[in-house]
Amino acid sequence: MKIIDAHIHFSSIQSFKDTGKDLSRVDYTKEGLRKEMKDGDIAFAIGMGVTEGKEGFPDRQVQTPMGLDLDEGSPPGLGVCPGINPFCLDQHALDRLETKLQEPETVGIKIYLGYYPFYAYNDIYQPVYDLAAAYEVPVVFHTGDTYSERGLLKYSHPLTLDEVAVSRRDVNFVMAHLGDPWVLTGAEVVYKNRNMFADLSGWLVGTKKELDARLADNHFDHVRHALTYCDHYEKLLFGSDWPLVPIKDYAEFIGAFIPSKHVEDVFYENACRVFPRIEKLM
Repeated sequence: MKIIDAHIHFSSIQSFKDTGKDLSRVDYTKEGLRKEMKDGDIAFAIGMGVTEGKEGFPDRQVQTPMGLDLDEGSPPGLGVCPGINPFCLDQHALDRLETKLQEPETVGIKIYLGYYPFYAYNDIYQPVYDLAAAYEVPVVFHTGDTYSERGLLKYSHPLTLDEVAVSRRDVNFVMAHLGDPWVLTGAEVVYKNRNMFADLSGWLVGTKKELDARLADNHFDHVRHALTYCDHYEKLLFGSDWPLVPIKDYAEFIGAFIPSKHVEDVFYENACRVFPRIEKLM
């Protein structure tokens, strides 16, 4: 079965490099990603743009839009959601973002809630939503736990997305990670709002051994509850959050949570609907 991975990273971030080397044991390079996509039957992947400065990530000085910059060139079959730094979001930054949105490989926009201390409904992001509406691309929000202790969790709680979903019905939103660990709240926000979707990425860091071990205990009972409560599998997308885990192994892990009749939707069809540009890129 062909799969679309709706959430990976391909940027020169030290914590990603360290994770690939020490925890997930993946080859965090262009060739490494190419091999993982081939082995995992990944027809297309979406990279979340992020840039690291002297402070590491999050860095308040980096330029909007943040892109993919791991090494020379990206492998085929990779789109991008350029990242937003709200501290550098003047008219010049918005002009650069609009120019980026005119490129066919730009399939959405990424906002890093929690890493940057602004709620999704803050006025600072309204011009970004205006561009997303004009170019008919979704906005992806980081939600839930942050991969940096400098993050502030109150900004990334999934309940804070309800207000922007209601006020901006002209934009489709993707709640990355379903707000884990607050997945039941995330499920309610997805269930309630017709323009809110969620990807199932980033629930675990490690190798197949760690993934298998967590399936065998009760660690993910909260996820099973949330998915059955939401019961809108047409609004859920597979994503791996590579390099946090090997793509193929994480796909098998997520498959254990999805009823067989919904597998094709979660692993392929839903991404085509939420990110309509990707079909022209495959």
